[in-house]
Amino acid sequence: MKRRYIIKNLSQGAIAATGVAVVGGCQGEQKQASSNPTDTNNLPTINWQMATSWPVSLEIIFGGAQVLAERVKALTNGKFIIEPRAAGEIAPGLEVLNVVSQGAVQAGHTAAYYYIGKSPALAFGTSLPFGLTAQQQSAWFYEGGGLAQLQEIYAKNFNVIQFPAGNTGTQMGGWFRQEVKTLNDLKGLKMRIPGLGGQVMAKLGVTVQTLAGGEIFQALQTGAIDAAEWVGPYDDEKLGLNKVAQFYYYPGWWEPGATLEVQVNLDEWKKLPPSYQAALQTAAHESNTIMLARYDARNNEALARLLATGTQVRPYSQEILEAAEKASFALYDEFAAKDGDFKAVYEPWKQFRERIYAWNNLNEGSFTRYSYGKLQV
Repeated sequence: MKRRYIIKNLSQGAIAATGVAVVGGCQGEQKQASSNPTDTNNLPTINWQMATSWPVSLEIIFGGAQVLAERVKALTNGKFIIEPRAAGEIAPGLEVLNVVSQGAVQAGHTAAYYYIGKSPALAFGTSLPFGLTAQQQSAWFYEGGGLAQLQEIYAKNFNVIQFPAGNTGTQMGGWFRQEVKTLNDLKGLKMRIPGLGGQVMAKLGVTVQTLAGGEIFQALQTGAIDAAEWVGPYDDEKLGLNKVAQFYYYPGWWEPGATLEVQVNLDEWKKLPPSYQAALQTAAHESNTIMLARYDARNNEALARLLATGTQVRPYSQEILEAAEKASFALYDEFAAKDGDFKAVYEPWKQFRERIYAWNNLNEGSFTRYSYGKLQV
């Protein structure tokens, strides 16, 4: 699939100005039913199902799919309806990409790094250890060429087009049944941690497992795992992880700005009228913004509740952080040496990371160090 066929520079301003950006030459294959893009009288009624990786009980992350569906419906005057379904209703939580790619369901809401076994480059769609914060991730997606590169990979390998549709912000570093002060304390631990973060932990001696969110509590409770990371205080409290593990670590260095995404089967995407495509893209932007706002607003209150129930908050030691960072970039070099898609994304991503780190260290970093330096965690 040639790059010119991939949606580029998707911003709300661009969507408003152009009305639509289309993959695979769809614009040439379809005619707009009305000259007025807000007039849906002559457009079809479409009903889609959306598989997700989330239980309904996690209302912020599952809510990302709901916000998207609600906005699509509103923007199309009720003509384009998407029904989000909880993990397990249509497909298991870690199989969303598979069913969307196969066309068994039109769309999904999930995390790209669940599928790095298919292509390690998909990790860039969610978050890389010691990578980009939520704000930096958006800059890379929309202005750094990242989204266009990932869409090319999805189209070529999976017959899917995807858009960012949620962000958790910087996550916490997981729940442990015992303290982990040194690298030796990590060796032999069984931990639920997906994505490249899991592969880095494996390099540090951890036995890694990938479980859907709804399975974590029972695994910790029964001792099937010794530790687990999920998202942050609000969702972790919802899962009851504080009831089965005492020690809560920070920071979540493997997910400094974890993006969730809406995945759409490319054949189904091409069938959509251009105004419906634009509505879905706009709704994905809104979902991306609202999810991050909700997490930032609610995590601090949830953390206070966790502390009140006996949770012990601990920082990762400098030894662990430095070893993890070194292992992360060694892993990236390994992938780049053997996977062309990963290398094609990694090299410009790394350059972008260096530039935006330098800029944010100067502007936001200096403000943060001054303003937050006196606070006690």
